[in-house]
Amino acid sequence: MLISKSHHDITCKDGTVNRIYVISPVIPNYPHANEIYQVTGPVERFAGQIASQGYVVACPSSFHEFEGPEAIPYDTAGTDRGNSYKIAKEVAAYDEARLDATLSVDLLCSLSNCNGRIAATGMCLGGHLAFRAAFDRRILASVCFFATDIHSATLGKGKQDDTLIRVQSGDLNGKGELVMIFGKQDTHVPRQGRDLIRKTLEDQDIPCSFLEVQAQHAFIRDESSKGRWDAALTKSLFGFMMEVFERTVGRDLGSRAGAQVEIAHVC
Repeated sequence: MLISKSHHDITCKDGTVNRIYVISPVIPNYPHANEIYQVTGPVERFAGQIASQGYVVACPSSFHEFEGPEAIPYDTAGTDRGNSYKIAKEVAAYDEARLDATLSVDLLCSLSNCNGRIAATGMCLGGHLAFRAAFDRRILASVCFFATDIHSATLGKGKQDDTLIRVQSGDLNGKGELVMIFGKQDTHVPRQGRDLIRKTLEDQDIPCSFLEVQAQHAFIRDESSKGRWDAALTKSLFGFMMEVFERTVGRDLGSRAGAQVEIAHVC
């Protein structure tokens, strides 16, 4: 399926402009219109693969308070810049944005080629923001790749976010489906951190698939991956993600019943 790319400049509450890129399928007779490095080549290609399956994809520029929408390089200086922005930005600003997500969801719902059924995904910082997006009841599924800073609660200014606290308070209960994907060799989210995230979600009985694979951090990144890109694994997990998206947002099966079903113990 062919795709097209456009952008919308949205003014935020603080007066800065967030450029949200929209990548959408091009279908005859129908309208058509993140990590610490903003919308980079790997992010855009990943979004393009989703769009080519028939989805409208919005990619916000996460650091519009500090600089323009241009991609931040993957070199040492760019990494340092992105990491400094990550802890200089107020958590509340990510949430206006809830991943600059409220803005992104509002934009998607306003488009004539969007049916209003929304999912979220992201990698690294974007994985954490996709997790926080799940607090929005409009998000029907979130697929989070190697989400950083959740276990340590160090996102945003002051390095003291409330993501897991909100889960413990019940803010995810009765909302969408969650998928957490981590590499077992990820030094950014060690085993103890993954265990904490899993336990917090399971203690609240959140519908979550928790995948740990043989990979390092950033294994999806097909550019400047520092030797960590695993194309075969990325392809496999992309298929897993698309099954979740197809089931939760690609089809309207009606409202969830909500009742717990007792599972029979059979062989």
